[in-house]
Amino acid sequence: MTPATRKPAGPVAEPAAPVPTEVAVTGGADPDGDLLALGVGRAGTRRSALVTRLAARYAVHLDEVIPAEGFTGRPGEVLRVPVPAPDGLPARLYLIGTGSGTPADLRRAGAALARTARGRTALTAALDTGPGTPGARAATEGLLLGGYTPPARGQRDRAGAAPVGRAALLGAVPDPAVTRGVRHARATLQARDLANIPSDVKGPAWMVERARQAATDGGLDLDVWDADRLAAEGFGGLLAVGGGSPRPPALVRLDYQPDGSAGRRPIVLIGKGVTFDTGGLSIKPREAMVPMKTDMAGSAAVLAVLAACRDLGVRRPVTGLLPLAENAVSGAAYRPGDVLTQYGGRTVEIANTDAEGRIVLADALAYADTALDPDTVIDIATLTGAATFGLGRGHAALFTGDDRLARGLQEAGVDAGEQVWRMPLAEEYRPAIRSGIADLRHVPTDGKVGGGAITAALFLREFTGGRRWAHLDIAGPGRADKDDHEITRGATGFGARLLLRWLETLR
Repeated sequence: MTPATRKPAGPVAEPAAPVPTEVAVTGGADPDGDLLALGVGRAGTRRSALVTRLAARYAVHLDEVIPAEGFTGRPGEVLRVPVPAPDGLPARLYLIGTGSGTPADLRRAGAALARTARGRTALTAALDTGPGTPGARAATEGLLLGGYTPPARGQRDRAGAAPVGRAALLGAVPDPAVTRGVRHARATLQARDLANIPSDVKGPAWMVERARQAATDGGLDLDVWDADRLAAEGFGGLLAVGGGSPRPPALVRLDYQPDGSAGRRPIVLIGKGVTFDTGGLSIKPREAMVPMKTDMAGSAAVLAVLAACRDLGVRRPVTGLLPLAENAVSGAAYRPGDVLTQYGGRTVEIANTDAEGRIVLADALAYADTALDPDTVIDIATLTGAATFGLGRGHAALFTGDDRLARGLQEAGVDAGEQVWRMPLAEEYRPAIRSGIADLRHVPTDGKVGGGAITAALFLREFTGGRRWAHLDIAGPGRADKDDHEITRGATGFGARLLLRWLETLR
């Protein structure tokens, strides 16, 4: 019997070590690199002949080692088997738990392996990903996402991936599934990078430049509104929220037009882009302000999705809108009690300057309705603490009046490992956003209604023009306090894979 050493599931990350940026398929060839992982499921699940053959090459008897070490095969469980490597094979051998072999389990297995392999130049995994696309794509995503580290100084313009490292999946793994997994994971990594950049670097103008680069790389059309143009065209919400900062607000429009789609109405994605949120004059406590560099996570996800559309062959035209502003404190900041005129002319009474996200989104929603004639509009935002209180960190709150759109986004979320929970657009709460001096009040003030995520969604709905629309409140899953499977501490990139999965279903 071979002695083994146990590691807990999801090993703690080392801060600056390399992680995989590519995943290849090596077919039936022998593994290379300096680490080999063998996927082992829970008791009763099928063990692949490839795993058995490779273990035998190391003279490891799995039926003896597994019970002796108490290895359960739960998703992401890691066990090192310290045996001498045969000539030509990787020096380190690990067992990785793959659970029941579902896509979610395989994503967790890949993520645990990526963390285990930090500091290694290359790894190979023999995982039974099952038939078809989902398992292989999920394992690939885990391999790329689990070892992520935020950009360090000098890496602030990297294109959504940490440096160095490569991974390979060994065996009968479908190449197209791996290719799609890489592309979806890269979108998530790009969204994480954008949201994790400190706000002393990241203002609206910095985000505009990232969008400009994405347009160049992804074959997108780009249009940018600076402060003067925003004022000339009546974007009163963006101007008010950004008015307290020396870094002026901006609006970015990115257009993806696939071949053969001329004349089709676009899908419009809108991402909240508050590059830092002090709360304005309704200032946040210090503790609540610390993670606010990620308050533009919605715009990061939308930018990453648009950047990936051409590479993934999305068949529908897609427009991304990024309303960008810094909510700062100064003598020029907007005030509680102000009445703003949003794009399109609707007036809004301000009750809390820390509810700025819905104000910038309202301008973008009204513009989409007026100027773009969209087929569907989806906004995504780290919007309300109420959504986090209700659903925690694991689910985004989904609001829509369209059952088919709700089902599509829910199914895409399950497939992507980014789940949403549908919440009600409760009409009986609509009076809470009435105002006596403007068309709307953007937050309730009487404290009797509650349901802060619902009233925020009802406010946004007022600017959609009755279009087919969904709102994703990602305040919970958009950021994380610790590593957890494929999620890493800080900005999570939530929403990029979900939206890409959904777009890929459209004909």
